[in-house]
Amino acid sequence: MQEKLKIVFLDAKTIGEDIDLSGYEKLGEVVKYDFSTPEEARERTKDADVIILNKVVINEASIGEADHLKLVCVTATGTNNLDKEYLDKRGVAWCNVAGYSTETVAQHTFALLFYLLEHLNYYDQYVKAERYVNDTMFTHFAEVFHELNGMTWGVIGLGAIGRRVADIAKMFGCRVVYYSTSGKHDQPGYERVTFDTLLRESDIVSVHAPLDENTKDLMNKEAFDKMKSSAIFLNLGRGPIVVEKDLADALEQGSIAAAGLDVLCVEPMQEENPLRQIKDSNRLIITPHIAWASVEARTRLMQIIEGQIREFFA
Repeated sequence: MQEKLKIVFLDAKTIGEDIDLSGYEKLGEVVKYDFSTPEEARERTKDADVIILNKVVINEASIGEADHLKLVCVTATGTNNLDKEYLDKRGVAWCNVAGYSTETVAQHTFALLFYLLEHLNYYDQYVKAERYVNDTMFTHFAEVFHELNGMTWGVIGLGAIGRRVADIAKMFGCRVVYYSTSGKHDQPGYERVTFDTLLRESDIVSVHAPLDENTKDLMNKEAFDKMKSSAIFLNLGRGPIVVEKDLADALEQGSIAAAGLDVLCVEPMQEENPLRQIKDSNRLIITPHIAWASVEARTRLMQIIEGQIREFFA
C-alpha cells in the first residue's frame, strides 16, 4: 500500500485503552478522539481517508465536509447508525465486523445464568454478612437450586452466538429448542419449535437475535405470561427486543423467576428505566453491555478492521 492514509477514530474509548492499535500507525497518520458528537465529527473528519467508530451517527450532518473520505469502519456488527443511502450516494464504502465476539458472548450468557440459577448473590452475601461464621451446620442451602441437566433451554435467534450457546447447553445435558425469528431457516441438528411452545416449555429462555421488525417488542407481557414461573430469562441480543416495563412487571409479580440482561432499550441506562425499581439481585442482574468486550474479542475486532483497511487500499 503506497498511499499514506489519515485514519480518524471518532470514539476510541469504546474500544478501550488496553488494546494494541500500533498496527494502524503503519498505515498512516492516526488521530484518536475519545468521543465525538455529530457536530464534532463534522469538523474532525474533514481530511480523513478512513473513519473508525462504534456508536457515532454517520450521515450528511456528521461527515458532510469529509471530502477525502473513502471508507467507514464500524467496530461492531450492527450498522443502524450509518446512513447507507447517503454513503452510497457519496461513493463511500463501509464495513462492519461479525463473528469476533461469539465465544465471549456465549461465556457471558452462562455467567448471567449461573449467577441467577445458583443464587450466588444470596450465598455471597450470606458469607460476607458473617452468618456462616460459627454456623450450626457445615452447609447452608436455604435458597434451593437445580441442575441444568434435564432442563429445557429455549434459544431465540440461532445465529453463530445462539448456536454456540445451544451447543454448550447440550453439554450440560439440556434439551435445546429454538425459535427462528425470521421463520425462514431450519438448522440441522437443532429442534425448531413455535414461539409459544418455546415460552411454555423452556426453563431458560435466552435471546441472541438481531433487532428488526420481527423481534422489536417480541418479549412483552403476553410472552412473559406464557413462561414458567420458575423460568430464567436472558437477553444478550438487543435491548428493544424486550418491553422493559413488561419485564419489570413480570419480575415483580412472579410471572418468571429471574432475568439477566446485558442490553437495554436505551444505553447507557436512563433514569426512567422501569427496571431500576428492582433492587433484588437474586431476581435481576444487569451488566452494562459488556458481553462482547473481553480483551480477546476486542483485540480480534481491531485486528479484523486493520485487515479490512489494508485489503481495501491494497
